[in-house]
Amino acid sequence: MLYLNPDLKTVKDMLKKLYLVLVLGAALACHAAPPKHIKVAGSKDIQPADEQSIACREVAKLITDYNYKKVELNDSISQVVYKRYLKLLDESHNYLLGSDIADFDKYKTVLDDDVKSGNLNNVFYIFNVYQKRYIERINYSLANLDDNFDFTKNEAYIYNRENLPWAASEDELNNIWHKRVKYDMLNLKLANNDMAKNKETLKKRYQNLLAQANKFNNQDVFQIFMDAFTEAIDPHTNYFNPANAANFNIEMSRQLEGIGASLLSENEFVTIKAVIAGGPADKSRQINVDDRIVGVAQGKEGEFQNIIGWRVENAIALIRGTKGTTVRLEILPKGSTVSSKPKVVEMVREKIILKDESAKKEIKTYNNNGKTFKIGIISVPAFYIDFNDYKSGNPNYKSTTHDVKLILDSLKQENVDGIVMDLRENGGGSLMEAIELSGLFIKSGPVVQVRNSNDQVEVDKDEDPSISYSGPLAILVDRFSASATEIFAGAIQDYGRGLIIGTQTYGKGSVQNAIDLDKVINPSILERTAALLGKSKKPVSTGSQSIFGQLNLTIAKFYRITGNSTQHKGVMPDIQLPSIIPLNKYGEDTEPSAMPFDVIAKTDYTKVGNFTPVIPQLKKLHDQRMEKSVNYKYLVEDIEEFKKHDADKSITLNEQQLKKERDTEEKKAFDDENARRVAMGFPILKKGQPKPKNEDLDFLKREAGQILTDYIGLDNKLTKVISN
Repeated sequence: MLYLNPDLKTVKDMLKKLYLVLVLGAALACHAAPPKHIKVAGSKDIQPADEQSIACREVAKLITDYNYKKVELNDSISQVVYKRYLKLLDESHNYLLGSDIADFDKYKTVLDDDVKSGNLNNVFYIFNVYQKRYIERINYSLANLDDNFDFTKNEAYIYNRENLPWAASEDELNNIWHKRVKYDMLNLKLANNDMAKNKETLKKRYQNLLAQANKFNNQDVFQIFMDAFTEAIDPHTNYFNPANAANFNIEMSRQLEGIGASLLSENEFVTIKAVIAGGPADKSRQINVDDRIVGVAQGKEGEFQNIIGWRVENAIALIRGTKGTTVRLEILPKGSTVSSKPKVVEMVREKIILKDESAKKEIKTYNNNGKTFKIGIISVPAFYIDFNDYKSGNPNYKSTTHDVKLILDSLKQENVDGIVMDLRENGGGSLMEAIELSGLFIKSGPVVQVRNSNDQVEVDKDEDPSISYSGPLAILVDRFSASATEIFAGAIQDYGRGLIIGTQTYGKGSVQNAIDLDKVINPSILERTAALLGKSKKPVSTGSQSIFGQLNLTIAKFYRITGNSTQHKGVMPDIQLPSIIPLNKYGEDTEPSAMPFDVIAKTDYTKVGNFTPVIPQLKKLHDQRMEKSVNYKYLVEDIEEFKKHDADKSITLNEQQLKKERDTEEKKAFDDENARRVAMGFPILKKGQPKPKNEDLDFLKREAGQILTDYIGLDNKLTKVISN
């Protein structure tokens, strides 16, 4: 994803108009009589909330009026939304019946009108029927646990039925699910022959699935449908419900305000799974991993709310909050019984920096023609920025560029010979950060062009003439390198500043603006809804939940300084590595609703180098290494094996045959793993021996450093030109 920072002129002009329109018009449609809700016996009869209807209506209006890709909400779009919604609910056709689909078909051309009016009853009816079928399937599975399965038959279980018709009857579904239970049981039997224990294990698994189904709420349903709706418009216009919006903003800022603990739901308990060093939970010295939180109270005098059985995101909403405020937790320490008296831990919330999810460094040593080279590798997981700190004028706001600059300074002090920026699986983030990060490696000049829906083009530049690092540079990318990553990699390539190594990137060339719907909904509606929900209508802190959620709206398209869009095509590497990620399954060019590739005029810029003369030499050296590389051989085999398994749709239910297949695969995987380890200088593992922690078996990362070392060894004039 790529997001414009709040102070860019394009966003300010757009939002001024947008806010005015919404503040004036949001109240007009909220007094209409709500359509009738259809109850579904056998489901939990989940119903939409008023705030979801309001949010749905506003999202539809924002998309219609301001999305870069002009799309009319009509019957054609309605059918796309309908198909996507069913796919999100039951992609493999394992739950719904053909008769259910025939019943739903009456909504095919209605959903566009529903989103415009905020009517969610049809959407929730479809979900409730799905939930009913889901509960029926799990109950059927529980009832079949005592069957005497014959594992000598030559049967197969088809687990991927996406391209098969929906089941025509309940008997047909029963047959499918009888084989599903048989497969689950066979899976356990291969590991443990104690069938009584296996039945008990499966019983608990199915009961847990039922418990999770019972915890589904209207926020879940609304999120699923809004995913279907927004992605029918374009792949990167997305709605986030309040909980998901809070998590998105934590991801963008790499920080939150809370107690500094990671939580998971285990056996009806909200359980602590990690404690962040230096946070309130850590400093209290009273909270440990696997402790269970059973109650939460606000302030020193607030009443405790029991949270046993709660969904973890609902518990998190109570525990997070503005820094400086007090929260009290009732804790059952690890190992204590449910009947034990919980201890009370009082903490003051703080700003928590998520260091594990920030840029990191390491140094690898290489040999080339008898010389030793040190290569610094900087892993950048995202283009993050703390917007709140940035807007408040805090010069030390958390950001990718600030973190990388500090790392560059430390690597220079350690006299590295070159730097690899590892941007694999970096899906993007802030546009401003892509520009600022580029500025660490170039003197000054344009970095990216942004064209809005009125065809106005803005050239965004690095205005700072200083360079943080001027030495040999390589950028490592893969298919999941996207958006802001593509801006940065594209600029480095266009300036001739560094080598691009890896695979073709994702190809996302659109720009989104994150819109807090609480800020565009009519204030009177916001105030009334907040009162009904018992929430504050004040701005929320990082990680806290809003009322109406957030819309990430596509408002522009970005282009490289050459004029080429990265849309569909992405950034092509100078040195190609094998792609573990299948290019035909992931990428912008696989998205039906994606915008096309196009070209605009290039902007004025001056190249600082040219790798064209040396790329053939580097590729030759790389290819020669790969011909002898055990790791390369196994990587190619892994890719082919993945393609083979990905094409499979079924699995045998014959115990002897399945065991033979599993044993063969397990032995091959074990032998291949040890061959890789030997090739990279690690000792062989014995069967059952756990892998040592902190071992780096990342062959592609190591090879990227070797390619940069090859380049340095060529003593090319390019490096000297940049350094002057």
